[in-house]
Amino acid sequence: MNQQALKEKIFDIMEKHQVGTLATVKDGKPYSRFMTFSNDDEFTFYTPTNKKTHKAEEIEANPNVYILIGYEGEGLGDAYLEVEGQAKIRDDQNIKDQLWNDRMKQWFSGKDDPEYIVLEIYPESIRLMNAGAQTPEELEL
Repeated sequence: MNQQALKEKIFDIMEKHQVGTLATVKDGKPYSRFMTFSNDDEFTFYTPTNKKTHKAEEIEANPNVYILIGYEGEGLGDAYLEVEGQAKIRDDQNIKDQLWNDRMKQWFSGKDDPEYIVLEIYPESIRLMNAGAQTPEELEL
């Protein structure tokens, strides 16, 4: 698959799937948890969290993260993405406003809650997995 077709397939998976796993590193070991993700047209991932969580502490100490997203559990051939990247903690109001939705009220008092932060993940590599005989395929970033 050429790079343009690969980009389209990756964006399709990113748009259809908001839940994936985020792995961080603590003391040289991976820690993984399910997260909700949004993305922009530059392949950047965004996920809201509380600034007092372990993942926020882990990212401050080591920004290397890994995301798995897209697998639907319908069979061995489900396409998904493996994403290696660097995470950054964002607490500026503009990004918090963009990502806010009312479902987040169970964790935060509102989009102005000082505990509400956003993790911004810049991919260093994105691999498309289980999408045919030619996969895995890596997007050139």
